[in-house]
Amino acid sequence: MLVLAATPIGDPADASPRLGAELEGADVIAAEDTRRLHRLTTALGVTSRGRVVSYHEHNEASRTPELLERLVAGDRVVVATDAGMPSVSDPGYRLVTAAVDAGVRVTCVPGPSAVLMALAVSGLPVDRFCFEGFLPRKAGERARALAALADERRTMVFFEAPHRVDDTLAAMAEAFGVDRPAACCRELTKTYEEVVRGTLADLVEWSAGEVRGEITLVVAGAQPVAADPEAAIDQVIARVDAGERLKDACAAVAAATGLPKRELYDGALRRR
Repeated sequence: MLVLAATPIGDPADASPRLGAELEGADVIAAEDTRRLHRLTTALGVTSRGRVVSYHEHNEASRTPELLERLVAGDRVVVATDAGMPSVSDPGYRLVTAAVDAGVRVTCVPGPSAVLMALAVSGLPVDRFCFEGFLPRKAGERARALAALADERRTMVFFEAPHRVDDTLAAMAEAFGVDRPAACCRELTKTYEEVVRGTLADLVEWSAGEVRGEITLVVAGAQPVAADPEAAIDQVIARVDAGERLKDACAAVAAATGLPKRELYDGALRRR
């Protein structure tokens, strides 16, 4: 069995009893950082009896076949990254897909999540959200990635390195508008936990000084723009003129604009 073990994102006290049991009982532990794993097991008061191997971004591709071989042979392999859930912006995805393809059972130890905690404390809408992970480091690629998200209506969650957070916030302000609500969550669950809320302009100003620690950014989604009924009816008529059925054209334009299908249908009939 492959076990993805969620580890604390800061405070070791957040670890579940099951995490300790899995670390004690594993045949193999694939750790992103073996030294951090040792500190965690020491804090939890557990002793790992299995073999501990490193499993990080630089050796993930080469070590996956070895771990898969152990899984197929019947070993219980636990993947533990530095913080949070393995495979989510961390090593683990390759091994999961390989295990699934090989018919190996995959499960996880649920636990702390920087994504969900930041979302919960941000003060922004939580009913619908998307996780975007780390943005590209190069300015041009980052700008294009943010431009593609400019109309995203769900609340967005990002990870960022502290030394790039000022540039990222400035790029977000340019792509989304300076008035877009956002929150910067720093050092979650740790001694110096801080959540800064405001507009992107506020956060750009805040980040002008030195920012330290683990950073999670939460940005409100775009507000829907009120559709112009007359322009929408123009779209319906254009689609009908191109050969589409009136009913289908109204349904498509209604889905894109949020306007009632009946309103578009009646308007198109009046025009014609």
